[in-house]
Amino acid sequence: MIISILNCDINYGIGKKNGLLFNLPLDMKFFRETTKGHAVCMGENTLLSFPGSKPLKNRTNIVLAQDPTHNYEGTVCVHSFEEFLKCINDYGKEDDVFVIGGASIYRQTLPYVDMVYLTKVNKDGGAEVFFDRIDENPSFVCIDEGTPIMDGDIEIRFTKYKNLNKKEII
Repeated sequence: MIISILNCDINYGIGKKNGLLFNLPLDMKFFRETTKGHAVCMGENTLLSFPGSKPLKNRTNIVLAQDPTHNYEGTVCVHSFEEFLKCINDYGKEDDVFVIGGASIYRQTLPYVDMVYLTKVNKDGGAEVFFDRIDENPSFVCIDEGTPIMDGDIEIRFTKYKNLNKKEII
C-alpha cells in the first residue's frame, strides 16, 4: 500500500519555515513505529529538515531532488516526479510505502495513495503550508475517526482515510 502519513492543525496546516508546527511525542512515536522497516518517500526539503539532513534510520529513504547534481548518502535519490512515482510503485509492490512530505509531495501523490494516516491537532499552528481538506474531498472517506487524546497539553486524534478513486501508477 501507499500511505500518506502526517499531522495537521485545525486549518489543515502542516508546516512553517520547513519544519513541523508542534512537538507531539505521541504522534512522533506513532510515526516512528508505523514507518520503521518500510520505505518512506519525500521531497528534498523534507530530508534537509531532518537533524543533520540525514535520512531516517531503519527505513528506505526515497528522495525526489529536482536538481540532478543533488544526491544524498543513504537514500534512493531520483530526479523527476515520474521516476519518483515509479520508485514508489516498485517498493509498494513488496511492502508499504509512506509519503512523508512536504506539502508539494503530498499534493502530487494524493491521487495515488491507498490511505492517509492523518493526526488531527486541535490547535492553530500558524502554518505557511497546508494539506488538502481531505474531509471535503469526495475521493476520500474517513474509516477511523480516532479518539481524542492529549499529547502533552494538545488534543490530537489519529484518523485514517481510504482513497475510493485511487489512480494507478503506470
